[in-house]
Amino acid sequence: MAAAEPAVPALPNSGGVGAGAPSGTVPVLFCFSVFARPSCVPHGAGYELLIQKFLSLYGDQIDMHRKFVVQLFAEEWGQYVDLPKGFAVSERCKVRLVPLQIQLTTLGNLTPSSTVFFCCDMQERFRPAIKYFGDIISVGQRLLQGARILGIPVVVTEQYPKGLGSTVQEIDLTGVKLVLPKTKFSMVLPEVEAALAEIPGVRSVVLFGVETHVCIQQTALELVGRGIEVHIVADATSSRSMMDRMFALERLARTGIIVTTSEAVLLQLVADKDHPKFKEIQNLIKASAPESGLLSKV
Repeated sequence: MAAAEPAVPALPNSGGVGAGAPSGTVPVLFCFSVFARPSCVPHGAGYELLIQKFLSLYGDQIDMHRKFVVQLFAEEWGQYVDLPKGFAVSERCKVRLVPLQIQLTTLGNLTPSSTVFFCCDMQERFRPAIKYFGDIISVGQRLLQGARILGIPVVVTEQYPKGLGSTVQEIDLTGVKLVLPKTKFSMVLPEVEAALAEIPGVRSVVLFGVETHVCIQQTALELVGRGIEVHIVADATSSRSMMDRMFALERLARTGIIVTTSEAVLLQLVADKDHPKFKEIQNLIKASAPESGLLSKV
């Protein structure tokens, strides 16, 4: 038997927005942090319209990378309660937007439906300068093939392509979601953030490219700061010096960022030999990925 939904409480009429509410609308008091702003919404407005109104009223103060819950003030309890399932505004009420304080961890788990691949600055002009660049290209291409097989979105950036050239020809960009030029070292550009917002349920980013101690490191730290779990593919990222590469990987691991390998990522994404795409992924990893100087530093 379904539980009965709490009744929508009415707020006492105190004039203001309710006094002159347009026909077909209902006055609602929208509360966020220490603020309370009256407004109106269409009769029957539900969760999505309430969220849109919160964004229009408080958009510059809401961190879109956090999780929130909408609550309704219930007079019968004398406090806010979570918005009832299927709630629709029918009379004057008071709602608030509450950021969740507890950060849930996925403990390094990867699933295709909640993962995006970031390919960072794999460009022609870096070829002679980056250590083991040929190996990095090879493993990067393997990851992009895996992303296509599993239907995982891919974001690609190119650092100042006018001077540093485009992504190397060996990297097949067929089907990628976004290819963006940049001058900022981090990949976290407004266009990238907008693209992430369009993908429902993103929890994890698999990050690879160059350089480990600059663009990769800064991208990873920005993403973690926005609540996204980051997996850096050690055998698909490098720098001009092995010292910079290895110290960056060590630093990032100490901050809680997951430093892993291409094979570990791909097999974690399929998770089961009975996965319908397992054979295709298995064909990608039949030949071991090149170690690109990592074993000499273990």
